[in-house]
Amino acid sequence: MNPKKKESLFLGSLFLVVQCLCVVKGDVHFYDFVLKEENFTMLCSIETMLAVNGSIPGPVLQVHKGDTMYVNVHNQGSYGVTIHWHGVKQPRNPWSDGTNYITQCPIEPGSNFTYEVIFSTEEGTLWWHAHSDWTRVGVHGAIVILPAIGTTYPFPKPDDEEIIILVVMSEGMVVILAHLGSLVATPSTSKQGSLYSGNVKSSLDEDLHSGIDLPHSVAYTINGEPGDLCPCSKETTYRWMVEYGKTYLIRLVNAAVSADLFFAVAEHNLTVVGTDAHYTKPINTSYIMISPGQTMDILLRTNQSLGHYYIAARQFWSQDVPAFLYDSVNATMILQYKGNYTIPSSPTFPSNLPFYKDLRSAITFTNLFKSLANKDYPVNVPLNITTKMFITLSMGGIIFHNLTSTLEAKASSANNISWSNPTTDVLLAYYRNISGVYTTDFPDQPPFYFNFTGDDFPYTLTELGTKVKMLNYNEAVEMVFQSTNLVEGAALHPMHLHGHSFYVVGSGPGIYDNETDPKSFNLVDPVEVNTFGVPKEGWLAIRFVANNPGVWFWHCHLDRHMTWGMSSVFIVKNGDTTETSIRKPPPQLPLCEASFGLRLKSIDGLDQGKENESIFI
Repeated sequence: MNPKKKESLFLGSLFLVVQCLCVVKGDVHFYDFVLKEENFTMLCSIETMLAVNGSIPGPVLQVHKGDTMYVNVHNQGSYGVTIHWHGVKQPRNPWSDGTNYITQCPIEPGSNFTYEVIFSTEEGTLWWHAHSDWTRVGVHGAIVILPAIGTTYPFPKPDDEEIIILVVMSEGMVVILAHLGSLVATPSTSKQGSLYSGNVKSSLDEDLHSGIDLPHSVAYTINGEPGDLCPCSKETTYRWMVEYGKTYLIRLVNAAVSADLFFAVAEHNLTVVGTDAHYTKPINTSYIMISPGQTMDILLRTNQSLGHYYIAARQFWSQDVPAFLYDSVNATMILQYKGNYTIPSSPTFPSNLPFYKDLRSAITFTNLFKSLANKDYPVNVPLNITTKMFITLSMGGIIFHNLTSTLEAKASSANNISWSNPTTDVLLAYYRNISGVYTTDFPDQPPFYFNFTGDDFPYTLTELGTKVKMLNYNEAVEMVFQSTNLVEGAALHPMHLHGHSFYVVGSGPGIYDNETDPKSFNLVDPVEVNTFGVPKEGWLAIRFVANNPGVWFWHCHLDRHMTWGMSSVFIVKNGDTTETSIRKPPPQLPLCEASFGLRLKSIDGLDQGKENESIFI
């Protein structure tokens, strides 16, 4: 599919082009997104999902490094939506980051909003997705960022490429969408990317209202089909046709809502050459572990005997909870060689695909990443740190007391703060000095220290709040994320930072030691990413320079954890010049006319005039 064919000039945005041409350095691209609920058939049944331009995944957006694109989003659905351009730094332009109640209010049904997406240093594969109420289960797609015109890849140019998007709505549903073209929605005959029993938006709202667990999905799919192992699917299993002796570039995206995934191709080795739109030293491997939000550029050489081979994915389950909470069915598609040969009775399955709870394989693969760190792709790790933060990531719950009853809800936290969305967006409140929307007291340290990874934990208060951290322009920041085992909730947490990329300078098992562990930091060639996993019962150290003024969300990219509050916000102050300051807001910002309200405070029975006591349960 040629993404250029899907571009369309929208007259209503011409004023933006005139306004911004003076700052655009590369080419300019235009896209229209129409969000609409469509019927999709999967596993012998029909479901209704919100989709972009009638397909799941939505359009592939293709640009060159340094280009700019304008995307006019028309919301014809039944609830508010925002679109986030995951991994795009958006220099000085937080207005188009697309984060619900952080940088904008939702695009309400029947309205539209034009995003200006500014590419700067990114090169490789990124993606876009809805950033509101798990809507990204159907609203997502790939972004291909080609090298700047006149330059090329730091590896031999591949013969062809394939985009594969891995999706899971919750801990139990995997979708692999090998995107050669869009899946067009038609009543009862089209394909979808993920499947739920009932409407996922309604299920999410009900579960948040009751305080019980969040929705779980019910099936895997590949290119809209679950593969050979599921009902009504065997005949429509997706097949990728390849030629012997070629090199293919796989652009792999984990768009899963809440699942880390193992990925492998039977009898073929893989070479990872990039992640999160940054090139890496080549990693030769027989399998991949990719967390939600991550992207990878992978070379596949078709050098095996002519035949049929399964490409398979299965969930990596890092939590200490019963096995029945994740789906044990493997998602499969078929890599099929062209040529004359005897067709096998069944494709070969990848014997090297790790099993569901193989923590060692997950950690081994994750530790392989390093930047190229050469003259063409240098690293700039900040050495003189001016802000240090130690962040504990915990699972737990909140108990609300009022005059008549006690209500319980699940929660997660960062430094014992469970993020609560305000009713107007943080960016507008900051830019216009609107008080009462957020506070600037997010703590640099947890309230107290204990055996974070132990089986016993103390009685621990948590706080529901909208607390942000203020950073000066060009502040050099070090963040150490510490996973905890509170309420036996230890898990791998893929942490994502908006508006910036960061260097992974260290990680390890157990409790971080601020005297000995920094001695092992990699300050020479650490990988540069926007999303990376904090090991289960371990720690992750990252560094970045806060050189992008604006309001930027950071959160666990397991949407279950983000929804329960494992997130916060950086506000990076303006520098001393216009070129180091937030740009003016665009016209016609979405208004908060249909606010969803504060997340947990919408539970019936709460006495809004009383202070809620919150504890881990």
